[in-house]
Amino acid sequence: MTQSKLNKKKLSPKLSPKTPDKKMTSKSSSSKAISKAVSKKTKSRAEPKPEKNAKVASKLKTKLKTKIKAKVKKQPPVQSAEPSAELLSHIKSVVQSHNSDPTQLLAILREVQEKWRHVSPEAVTAISEELDLPRVHVEGTATFYHFLSRTHRGKYTVYVNTSTTAEIAGAAAVAKAFEDETGLSFGETSKDKKFGLRKTSCIGLCDQEPAILINDVPFTKMTPAKVKTLVAGMKANKSVHQLIGKLGDGNNALGRIHSEVENNIRVKGPVFFTDFVPGSCLKKAMEIGSLDVIELVKKSGLRGRGGAGFPTGQKWGFCRSANSEPRYVMCNVDEGEPGTFKDRVLMTELPQLIFEGMIVAGYAIEAHQGIVYLRGEYAYLKKHLEEVLKTMRSNNLLGKRILGTRFSFDIQIKLGAGAYICGEESALIESAEGKRGQPRNRPPFPVVSGYLGRPTIVNNPETYGCAAKILLNGPDWFRKMGTPTSAGVKLLSIAGDCKKPGIYEVEWGKTVREILKMCGAENVLAVQVGGPSGACISEKQFDRKICYSDLGTGGAFTIFGKHRDLFSIVHNHMEFFVEESCGFCVPCRAGNSILMKTLEKIMVGNGTITDLQNIKDLGKMVSTASRCGLGQSSPNPLISTLQNFSDYYESKVRKDVDYMSQFDMSYAIADSSLVADRQPNLESQNPEEN
Repeated sequence: MTQSKLNKKKLSPKLSPKTPDKKMTSKSSSSKAISKAVSKKTKSRAEPKPEKNAKVASKLKTKLKTKIKAKVKKQPPVQSAEPSAELLSHIKSVVQSHNSDPTQLLAILREVQEKWRHVSPEAVTAISEELDLPRVHVEGTATFYHFLSRTHRGKYTVYVNTSTTAEIAGAAAVAKAFEDETGLSFGETSKDKKFGLRKTSCIGLCDQEPAILINDVPFTKMTPAKVKTLVAGMKANKSVHQLIGKLGDGNNALGRIHSEVENNIRVKGPVFFTDFVPGSCLKKAMEIGSLDVIELVKKSGLRGRGGAGFPTGQKWGFCRSANSEPRYVMCNVDEGEPGTFKDRVLMTELPQLIFEGMIVAGYAIEAHQGIVYLRGEYAYLKKHLEEVLKTMRSNNLLGKRILGTRFSFDIQIKLGAGAYICGEESALIESAEGKRGQPRNRPPFPVVSGYLGRPTIVNNPETYGCAAKILLNGPDWFRKMGTPTSAGVKLLSIAGDCKKPGIYEVEWGKTVREILKMCGAENVLAVQVGGPSGACISEKQFDRKICYSDLGTGGAFTIFGKHRDLFSIVHNHMEFFVEESCGFCVPCRAGNSILMKTLEKIMVGNGTITDLQNIKDLGKMVSTASRCGLGQSSPNPLISTLQNFSDYYESKVRKDVDYMSQFDMSYAIADSSLVADRQPNLESQNPEEN
C-alpha cells in the first residue's frame, strides 16, 4: 500500500480529528509520538472522559509510555565475539567447582552473572562446551530468569520492588529518587556500566516496604533520603555490604547474614516459635520404623502448607510405594506469591528445624538426598544455611550414619534466579535440574517421576517444620489444634494497611475479623487472602474462617484500607501475572493480557456491562485451559474482586451501550513509528460523511 493511500485510509470514527497532511513528517520527535499515542489510548471513544478518571488515566498513560519506550528502544544487537582468556578461565574454574554437573547449570550461570554482571553470548558458548550441552539449552536457561541478563546490568544492579505493598508504602517516590540520583530510567544501565536500574516483583519483604535489592543484598524501609545516601556510597565505590544500615533482629544480625531485614514475629504459637533441642526430632524418628513415621504424619492430619493442602502423609506414602530408586526430598523455598514472607523468617531463625523435618521425610520414604530450592531473592541467606548444615554434619545429625544408625542423608542448596513459576513443584524440579523453569505435564506426578525422573516429594519449609514437631510431640497433640479438616497451626504473612505487619502463628479456624483485630487494622476495604492467586474479600466476608474448608491460604494476608483504589490493586496483580507467565500455553500468555486490557478500559471510563461478562467468560476459560497452577489461578484478581465487589465494578461501566471501541490507530502504530523515527499524520472521518 502506498503512503498516500495509507493516509487516505478511513480510520475509526472514535479517533479525534487531526490536521490532514499528505506526507509523513521525517525525523520527528519520538517522545512526542509516544506521548500522543499513549494519550489517545487513555481517552474515551464515545464521549469526554469524566474528570474523576483523570488521575487513573494519567497513571496508565505513564505505564504505557514506559512500556512502549522499553519495547522499541534502539539498542545495538547482542553479538558474539571471541571470549577473552580471563572469561574462559573463569568459566572453566566455575564448571569444575560444580563437578561439570549439568544440573548445576543455573548455579554456574549465577556465578558468571555475578562476576561479569551479565551472561554474554561468548559465555553461553563457553559454558555449553564445558558442560557438553547444546548451546540452545544453555541459552534457553540463561534467558528465562529475571536475574540473569545477556547485557551488562551495571556494577551495582538495583532492583526496586513493584508489588502492591511496595506501592502503597511509597515505592514510586523511591524509584524516582533512584532515577534522579543516577540520571537513568528503569531498564537502563549507565554508560560507564556502574549503575543499572531494574524493577522486580515481590522480594519477600512486604512487612518492611519499600524494599529493594542491590546485588542480592536487601535494603528495607527505603526513602528518597536513604536512596541519596546509597547512591553516594556507590559512587564512592563502597562495597554493597558497607552500605547496610542498622542490622535487623535475631539471626539477621549475624555476620553470615548481616542484613537490615527484621523478622517481625508478632504472635508466637505452640509449634514453631517454642523451645527446640537440635536432634530431638531425629531421635524420635529413628526409634520407630520408617513406615510408622508415615502413619504418624497421616494420623496427625497434616496438610501441605503451600496452599493446595494435599495430605502430607498421603504424599509421602505414594512416594515410598513408587517402585524406583533413588528417591529425593525437596524443600520449596520459592515463595514468590506477592505478600508471602513466612518462609524467609523460618529459614532465618529455624533452619535446623526445617532441615530435621526434611531428614525425617527422607527416613520415611527411604531417600538419601535432600535439595533446598532457595528463591533468588533470598540469596543473602545461603551462607547462613550452609553454616547450619555444616554444624549439623559435625554433630552427626546430617550425612553418613546419622546418630549412629544405618541411615544416611545429606542436603544441598540450589538457588533460583527470579521466576515466580518455579514455585510450582514441577517447574521447580525443572529449574533444579538446570533447565528453564517450565511446568511439566501431569501425570506422572513428582512422587512417581520427579527430580531426574525419580520419585520425589516436594513440600515447603512450614510443612517440614510441622512434620518434625509431630514426631516430637505426637499426632494427637497436633490434631487437637485447628479445625476437623485443617489440623494444627498456620503461619500468616500479614502486611499492608495495619499497625503491626509481620508473622503470626495462629490456629486454623481464626476468622478474618479476629486476625484484623490482632494486627491493628482499621477501616479495611479488602483483604487479599492467599496472595493475588487467592481471594480478595470484602467487609461482608470478614467472619469467614482461615481454613481449607473456607479460606485456604499459603500464608499471604494483605490488608487494604478504604482509602485505597481497588482497581489499582487489581491492575498491579494482573500485571504481575502477565509478566510472570512462562509463555508456554496460550490461555495464560494471551488471556491474561486481554483481561488486563479490559480492566484498563474500565479504569479509564470506557467499560460497558458487556465487558464484565467478558471478564467472567474469559477468566473461566483461562482457569480451565491453562496448563499449570499459575495459569489456572491467574485470573483470580479480577474474578475474585468482580464477585465480591460487584457493585463497585457496575458503578464504573456504561449500562446504556453494549460496546465501546478500545482501538486506537495512533497507539497501534506507535511502536513502528518510533522504530522508523517518523510521526504519522492520520485522517479521521465520521460515519455521517460516508
